[in-house]
Amino acid sequence: MEIHTPNWVKHAIFYQIFPDRFARGKPKRADAFDPKIPLEAWDAPPTLQGYKGGNLWGVIDKLDYLRDLGISAIYFTPIFQSASNHRYHTHDYYQVDPILGGNEALTELLAAAHQRNIKVVLDGVFNHASRGFFYFNDILENGPYSPWLDWFKIEGWPLSAYDGDRPANYVGWVGNRALPEFNHDNRDVREYIMQIAEYWLKFGIDGWRLDVPFEVKTPGFWQEFRDRVKAVNPDAYIVGEVWTDSRQWLDGTQFDGVMNYLFTGPTIAFVAGDRVDPELVEGQDYYPYPPIDAADYALKMQHLLALYPWEIQLTQLNLLESHDTTRLLSVVGEDRTSSELAHLLLMTFPGAPSIYYGSEVGLAGKRDPDCRRVFPPESLWDANTLHKFRQLIALRHRHPALRTGDYKVLYAEGSTYIFVRICAQEEIIVAINSGEDASRVTLELGQFESQPRRVAYGSANVSWTTEGEATILNLTLPGRSGCVIEQ
Repeated sequence: MEIHTPNWVKHAIFYQIFPDRFARGKPKRADAFDPKIPLEAWDAPPTLQGYKGGNLWGVIDKLDYLRDLGISAIYFTPIFQSASNHRYHTHDYYQVDPILGGNEALTELLAAAHQRNIKVVLDGVFNHASRGFFYFNDILENGPYSPWLDWFKIEGWPLSAYDGDRPANYVGWVGNRALPEFNHDNRDVREYIMQIAEYWLKFGIDGWRLDVPFEVKTPGFWQEFRDRVKAVNPDAYIVGEVWTDSRQWLDGTQFDGVMNYLFTGPTIAFVAGDRVDPELVEGQDYYPYPPIDAADYALKMQHLLALYPWEIQLTQLNLLESHDTTRLLSVVGEDRTSSELAHLLLMTFPGAPSIYYGSEVGLAGKRDPDCRRVFPPESLWDANTLHKFRQLIALRHRHPALRTGDYKVLYAEGSTYIFVRICAQEEIIVAINSGEDASRVTLELGQFESQPRRVAYGSANVSWTTEGEATILNLTLPGRSGCVIEQ
């Protein structure tokens, strides 16, 4: 079967935004609804339940910043009406949360983003809803007389939606009674979700990130979802939150990609080594600990690149951190070199890189809710980190090979990892030395028609020699450094 994925994703740089924490802004029309509600102080540490009041108007105000950074797509965590700051407890799938600015703000955002050639992907929470979701709330009010009983997984009576000392008597996601699970075997539930997906695509969004899609067991559900989505917009992106081997969803009939945590863990383990704080990653479904060397990293990357068809590899959503993890800078003990090397590998790996908001200016953060800190004011930005992000993003945009070129490991020994990205137009070499001491490597590269000579990023000494028909690369990398060599 021929697999088709959205071409724009292969060339995209994503930026993940947790809307409550990114930016506060004002409506663009004087008569727009602008609720005056009590909010947590913007510069105070975030709490699990408090609202900071970030909104879509604030995102609009920062679109020029994102465009200038080189961002071409935004992934938003949920924006629909909800009684939680993270909005995974959906009340109404057809209304953007009023704190975020309502549907009007999304209309304005889509127009402003698309004007700047920035795509917008929304978070689809379709495994579960919330206690405040109308259909479930009707059950709480009317008990066994509710017409919506079969929309959820009711197990007995009476329901206990709030009293933890009594059985909930219905299925909630991972046992959480605040998140009643849909009964996806119900035809009306399936149709309701399909129509939500279609509605917002027609509204103008560019794709869906699917929350815990592996929890939906109904046969054919995600195949139908893809068919319905692609019928509205063949270029819409469908990306699932699956942390493990995702072959069962990446066969070309369901998702275009997944959040590629199989890249995340090994990359951090290689570049950071024993700088990783195990307590900050304990219990997570990605594994940046224990440390691994270059040979192990090569094996893991080659295994990962063999798992899925190449067309899927190019539309994976690659990341180093998210709202569900400790921020990378905190994971590595605020060692900025580890973060830089990890992002160098992120920006040069097949698939679309995703930056978690604030990472480009040096934002740290430990476990939830600390990993969801507010985007800092410019006075607190790390200018050197931002400069390096700009360089790496520009490199990826400049070179087709870094986006769609083949990936071949050239060298992987000790702390040194070297690979090449090759396409018809060019060859780009990327080298990483995660160790403390300088690394000197001599490689015979007879297959190269031309030799990348210019160090476009980082610091390294590069020379090429010939011995008979062989082409020899001589490379010296300082300790704890990486480089990109272009033609």
